[in-house]
Amino acid sequence: MASSSPKPSKRYSVRSISLPARSHPSTLRVEEQLNKIKSWEASSSKRVETLCLGLSLLGELYRCIDDLLNLPLTQQALAQQQHQKWVNDLLEGSLGYLDVCGKTRDAILSMQESIRELQSALRRKRVGDLSVESIVTSYTCSRRLMKKEIVKSLASLKPIDHNQFGDLPMSDLDDPLPAVVRVLAETSFSTISIFHSLLLFLSVPVLKPKPSSSRWSLVFKQLQKGVLAGKDQQAGNMQNELERVDTAVGNLLMHNSSEDTEAQRIQSAQIRLGALDVSMEGLEKGLECLFRRLIQARVLILNIISN
Repeated sequence: MASSSPKPSKRYSVRSISLPARSHPSTLRVEEQLNKIKSWEASSSKRVETLCLGLSLLGELYRCIDDLLNLPLTQQALAQQQHQKWVNDLLEGSLGYLDVCGKTRDAILSMQESIRELQSALRRKRVGDLSVESIVTSYTCSRRLMKKEIVKSLASLKPIDHNQFGDLPMSDLDDPLPAVVRVLAETSFSTISIFHSLLLFLSVPVLKPKPSSSRWSLVFKQLQKGVLAGKDQQAGNMQNELERVDTAVGNLLMHNSSEDTEAQRIQSAQIRLGALDVSMEGLEKGLECLFRRLIQARVLILNIISN
């Protein structure tokens, strides 16, 4: 997966914003928000809470962008005919971001439905019931479908990254256009970076169910290495929230596993499923808010060029 995933542009680590000495407060607020996102990017942890923070920062950045786009000076600069190429690049990129944001949110909502179905089945049935095993299989299938959609979204980020703002204007820094375009370019790079981190988190390999005699069981690499839920704290800490649920669900169907009682395995799975549901809800809400911000920014740009 890592070898095939598009990586964010190197511009993320070396970028800088050339702003006029007399920057407007709206531009400075955008720059401040971009610096917060740069600090976020430097974080080694990409757990759910970190990703939710990233989406929140990005949503706030686009709110600041709205203020910038409402400035008469910005509108005059972007409306000029000679700047049409950069504006078109910006619009094309915004459409791609809306597509990625919407599809990722849909995939998460579908995943939440499967999580809740499995939770409900575990509350009603014993693990030995075939109906529970069927729901576990359904959950795993949902994970595979989500991964498939996420991989597509990852691939769609690459052309956006490569096509946008290939040549930034190099005119006088007192001209408002360089500052505006550079800020918008930085916003695009930050958007790709945060989406990339989120999609990588959601695209972790799915641990698939395989038939064994007359029953279904899961063959997990973690289990083969002796990584059992609650048995290896260090290994558990290396997993993200999706992987921890995979391991707990796998333990449910390992009927010959020792020490852990069936009730304990159910309880462990329920706890982790509950935590994952909360995590997915946080990501979904962040994407919903960001989607609205992206639409607003796109509408503002369309209004600028149409007027």
